[in-house]
Amino acid sequence: MDHVLVIGGSFAGLSAALQLVRTGRRVTVLDTKLPRNRFAHAAQGLLGFDGVSPWDIRQKGEANVLAYPTASIVEAKAVSARIIEGGFAVTDEAGTERQAQRLILAYGQTDVMVDLPGFAECWGNTVVPCPYCHGYEVANQRLGLLYSSAMSLHGANLIRDWSDRMTLFTDGNDIPDDERHKLAQRGIALVEGKVAELAHTNGKLSAVVLTDGARVELDTLFAHTRSAPSSNLHQALGLETVDGPMGPYIKITDRYETSLTGVYAAGDSANLMPNLNLALASGAMAGVMCHQSMLG
Repeated sequence: MDHVLVIGGSFAGLSAALQLVRTGRRVTVLDTKLPRNRFAHAAQGLLGFDGVSPWDIRQKGEANVLAYPTASIVEAKAVSARIIEGGFAVTDEAGTERQAQRLILAYGQTDVMVDLPGFAECWGNTVVPCPYCHGYEVANQRLGLLYSSAMSLHGANLIRDWSDRMTLFTDGNDIPDDERHKLAQRGIALVEGKVAELAHTNGKLSAVVLTDGARVELDTLFAHTRSAPSSNLHQALGLETVDGPMGPYIKITDRYETSLTGVYAAGDSANLMPNLNLALASGAMAGVMCHQSMLG
């Protein structure tokens, strides 16, 4: 039996594993090699790795973890989990069961693509979710935001800081008069009507096309997808979740423990705001808290 099983081997999972193997604990990381950021060309705003491919960062992180003799990383998809005497058992897709005293769930979120022709093809390239991650690279271009919820009004105001050519596409949603006034004051254009498709060439956006045939030339579109945890292990274990504005995530305490004693969570699967820096930090803290729970 391992001391800890970490489910998910991206930024949060590897960060948690590194803290634990440095205490001499036996840790196995199960990873599908399908991280949420696999569509991105580079990780931006990450100290020491700004502009570096997420895959390269992951490889470096794996090497850091595997430098310790008590570490193991296995490419496998965990499909079920259960409570056993002294800990937990996790079974992967091949039927192999692994046991550990503690679990850390770091399997992230899966984005649900907006049902628009061209959206998925442009995702991670010229359709992006976060101005802090991508804003500098597209500054002063023709930028847009696709309305998805009331939070989009704040989002449009935020993205305006990177370009004075900013458009909010309402996609048929009603915008209150006071919010229209605020948008106008910030110089944000408002395009009404339903969006029909995103015109592009090999993922490079050229225009947002409305159902009435109107085209708005654009370089980059910001959009927020719905998302859900990338595994159902939290459901199998009966963990509490929180309904966020863009989808559910795992509820944790200030010690990164879930509603089930001995199970911890970190990264996007337990965070309202997905971000590489937050994933690394939450993974490290989950690893530390998990270790401290095993003392004595």
